[in-house]
Amino acid sequence: MNASHGPARFPAASMSDLVDRPVRYDLAESTCPPLRLRELLDGDAADRLGALEIGYGTSQGDTELRALIAAGAGVSPAEVLVTAGGSSGMFLLAFTLCRPEDHAVVLTPCFPPARAALDALGCRVTPVALSFDDGYRLDVDAVAAALTPETRLVSLASPQNPSGVRFTERELLALLDRVEARAPQAVLLVDETYRQAGYGAAAAPRSTASLSPRVVTCSSVSKAHGAPGIRVGWLTVTDPALYESLRIAKFNTLITGSGVDELLAAEVLRREEQILGERRGALAAALDTLDRWAAEHRDAVEFVRPDGGALCCLRLRADRFDDQAVGRFYEALAERETRVGLGGWFGEPDRVFRLGFGHLPAADFRTALDRVAEALSAA
Repeated sequence: MNASHGPARFPAASMSDLVDRPVRYDLAESTCPPLRLRELLDGDAADRLGALEIGYGTSQGDTELRALIAAGAGVSPAEVLVTAGGSSGMFLLAFTLCRPEDHAVVLTPCFPPARAALDALGCRVTPVALSFDDGYRLDVDAVAAALTPETRLVSLASPQNPSGVRFTERELLALLDRVEARAPQAVLLVDETYRQAGYGAAAAPRSTASLSPRVVTCSSVSKAHGAPGIRVGWLTVTDPALYESLRIAKFNTLITGSGVDELLAAEVLRREEQILGERRGALAAALDTLDRWAAEHRDAVEFVRPDGGALCCLRLRADRFDDQAVGRFYEALAERETRVGLGGWFGEPDRVFRLGFGHLPAADFRTALDRVAEALSAA
């Protein structure tokens, strides 16, 4: 089949279908296997939950929870602000820093809320597109070219959502130098949601939270820990004035977080070594399965191997799939009760898709890949 030119866009459900419309084999999901409450509520934990007063907490978040987060991020508890998931932290930062017509730079492809909050505020957003062909590596020169003295926020993720590609500390320091020179008012947001979702025995890289007062990080217990139903995330903020502005913004929008959720999140972090260890082993095995599958189907798909996280990007080969064939691929997947994440969700053409390899049990994951292979043939 001959490839046509230009990005293909096909009618598709919104990303909210990930939570609203289940399918049998969901490869669009980007989390590790979900925890169950019984894994957290043994012994003393059940007693702590039973004794919890269901009143207001504090605007900063639970003291013990912030201490656990701070220990993992290399900052002090006073520099941690607990939020209602990572996406809430992104919104609070955009709301605090930006006004209508202010300028922001967002590296794409990206998690949709990273841009949606800025668009909702009426910001002028300059997307800087990283390239599938270059393995989604950080292009410092391209980001620098997008900066202006009016830039208030530069937003990126490491590892990225949807690709799982991680930026090195050296790359981020080089970017910080350019931000300081060209955008003196700007804050660099580093979404570290997948930082601890590694493979096998490989150690997680250290957080960027302490690199500079210009750096704000966000994360949560949703992805690496497998607890998205506990709506707890956080920001790390080492600039005291910015921290206070964000705390006030949180108070004026949420007052405080849920004490129940914050207690459960603390229980997750107390068990972090065991929880992450189990998931890193499962991720390594699933990625090995995916490596072999992608090699077997290299005539149909291209693959950017991730550095971290439970997700990656693949691309339908242009020499085999024209725009109409891309559409038939997604139709064939739907017929097989299988879903992947469309590139259009993340700012890419739809011949790129996100594939999650951490959510399904191993046997179901292999079956799901078989169904993707069938859809490739049917297209």
